[in-house]
Amino acid sequence: MSYAHTINGSGYRFADLKTLLAKASPARSGDYLAGIGAASAVERMAARLCLAEVTLAEIVNNPLIPYESDEVTRLICDRHAVSAFAEIAHLTVGDFRNWLLLESTDEATLARIAPAVTPEIAAAVSKLMRNQDLILVARKCRVITRFRNTIGLPGRLAVRLQPNHPTDDVKGVAASILDGLLYGSGDAVIGINPASDSLPVLNGLWRMVDEVIQRFEVPTQSCVLTHVTSQIKAMEAGAPIDLVFQSVAGTEAANQSFGITLAMLKEAHEAALSLKRGTVGDNVMYFETGQGSALSANAHHGVDQQTCEARAYAVAREFRPLLVNTVVGFIGPEYLYDGKQIIRAGLEDHFCGKLMGVPLGCDVCYTNHAEADQDDMDNLLTVLAAAGVTYIMGIPGADDIMLNYQSTSFHDALYLREAFGLKHAPEFEAWLERMKLLNAAGRLQSLGPRHPLLTALTDMTHAA
Repeated sequence: MSYAHTINGSGYRFADLKTLLAKASPARSGDYLAGIGAASAVERMAARLCLAEVTLAEIVNNPLIPYESDEVTRLICDRHAVSAFAEIAHLTVGDFRNWLLLESTDEATLARIAPAVTPEIAAAVSKLMRNQDLILVARKCRVITRFRNTIGLPGRLAVRLQPNHPTDDVKGVAASILDGLLYGSGDAVIGINPASDSLPVLNGLWRMVDEVIQRFEVPTQSCVLTHVTSQIKAMEAGAPIDLVFQSVAGTEAANQSFGITLAMLKEAHEAALSLKRGTVGDNVMYFETGQGSALSANAHHGVDQQTCEARAYAVAREFRPLLVNTVVGFIGPEYLYDGKQIIRAGLEDHFCGKLMGVPLGCDVCYTNHAEADQDDMDNLLTVLAAAGVTYIMGIPGADDIMLNYQSTSFHDALYLREAFGLKHAPEFEAWLERMKLLNAAGRLQSLGPRHPLLTALTDMTHAA
């Protein structure tokens, strides 16, 4: 089916739904690199006017990538909640936008229809929304997950403590963990991106972090962000693995470029569940995504990068993860050119994930060759907090010395907590109070040199 619209006497025709979605997307460098972006602002508006008249049922009934050739499409179609979809199936994309913005469309309503929202529906409606619309609706979506603490509660913000080191030096990693805990970071996860894929090195990292968590009874979880196959092997060998990590994308071919399949993720999920390491819940998976991953692998099938990104959330949703985050500016300016594009992408990703029932956080970040700076990241950080983001990254100085990109720091989390009155995950907050890291007002307080956590962790870093 083709689509057409006339603006000021000029006619615009779009060959199919895939083309229409691409042309309706806000301008971004990745879509232009793929040759699918709108040629002008007028063409973009014509596409949006057409898209507003498309029904949600039409989107569901016309997969962008054939069912027979893509396992992510099969997952989306086979898991679609038909009964929940009946509530919204008659709406056009424009009507759906208006419905989402109604005050009467509340948290309970959005949770009820989340399984019926396909990635393509989420992506389509986001293309008709202003930034403030994306913020307002995402703020109403509540996705709560649990492992050793509870993530996603209203008025709460979690932080991934990211203690990366360029040589996986255990002493350096431990020092960064100490730094982050003393700043009240780490309730989302203590998650290390290793430089090595050597199982002995990885095992050393898993065991060191587990020792910290167990010794000080920290109500959090650990993760070493290596390939899922390595984690399966490590679990079989008895490594103390809490969360299983994997980067995922929105097409079968893109996931193949990561060396993964849905069956592989299912195997890892079942293995992690069998360990029964969670104390308050069994959400055992951690996924990362990012706009541009499918295009960079030449695996986007002509689908725009934001819609491909939303399809990755369908993969994540299948495995009930504790955490999912879009590493929004990490791939580079070839896909998101500047601060404006990164900010818009971060809001889109957060909105689409939350609307689909995924516990989405964001790595508010950029590479050094992008037309962006830390002021842009402050802006994105702030609007995501207004949108109720589940969690952000905490990196010493906001500068990742292993992955060589700019993200957010422990201090940035303190800014959000102060500006928006946000608390930690409740179990982690109680631990901070027991350890006398928080005062009666809920703020970090100065520590004496004999504080037991400071002394013990300092001893660990010296002994490592």
